[in-house]
Amino acid sequence: MSEIIKFINRIENCDTLAFTDAMPTECVDLVICDGPYGVTGFDWDEVSCIQEYNLGLIRKFSRILKPGGALYLFGKCASIDFIDYRPYLELSTKIVWYQPSRLAQGRLKYTNNYDIISYFTKGKAKTFNLDDIRVEQMVELEHRKRCENVPSVKNGPYGKTLFNEKGKNPGDVWGDIKQLTYKSKELISRDLLNTIQKPERLIERLVRASSNAGDIVYDPFCGSGTVPVVCRNLERRFVACEINPGYVALANERLNGGKTNVAEVETEVGLVESNQMAFL
Repeated sequence: MSEIIKFINRIENCDTLAFTDAMPTECVDLVICDGPYGVTGFDWDEVSCIQEYNLGLIRKFSRILKPGGALYLFGKCASIDFIDYRPYLELSTKIVWYQPSRLAQGRLKYTNNYDIISYFTKGKAKTFNLDDIRVEQMVELEHRKRCENVPSVKNGPYGKTLFNEKGKNPGDVWGDIKQLTYKSKELISRDLLNTIQKPERLIERLVRASSNAGDIVYDPFCGSGTVPVVCRNLERRFVACEINPGYVALANERLNGGKTNVAEVETEVGLVESNQMAFL
């Protein structure tokens, strides 16, 4: 565990696969992985088979996760199809991040309006802070109360579904958190829209649900630094890496509260260099 300490609350400029392989066994509580989707024309998104690529990631993350730890793996609808992840982690839920406002209009097939966030655990989850992520009740209260008089709810196995003044479980379809737009105040650069930068509210929900203050959160594809920023705000520790030096500079500026020089970043983000890091 002492080997991971020197990387706490730092963003390393390195290749994530090599970095993850060098991490100590069972050293992190949560992994939030927003890596390649295998669907765009960007160099960083080009993988020969996204399913096999994700299986490799799942295998690596299983080793570094503590028992009861969690992984959130971002992707498209087929991101983990036809692979056997069961020897490594348990798939708890596929969360649908629903985006009906997307502008793409398919002419030969239905337009994709959602991303998948696959929620894995290493054995039984040690942390799920439901009260920290409850959302507003969507059902009219009087109707809800009538439903609660059903015997299976009132005196049966569904008694825990009673109305809660704090709100309800967000479920596995999230349409309440929107993608960033050109007008979003937190958007760092237009070049990051839809591909790199995720909304802080989205990451906050994952971090609040599956970690506690002081826990270590690993972000293997740091991008613009949303996970580190959220971890700092929520008193979690983080370990992060990013292969693109431009993104590392951008993320560190954002993390430190400085004003990012967007013009310089947009010039540099096309450069991909690997600074080989190792646990010594």
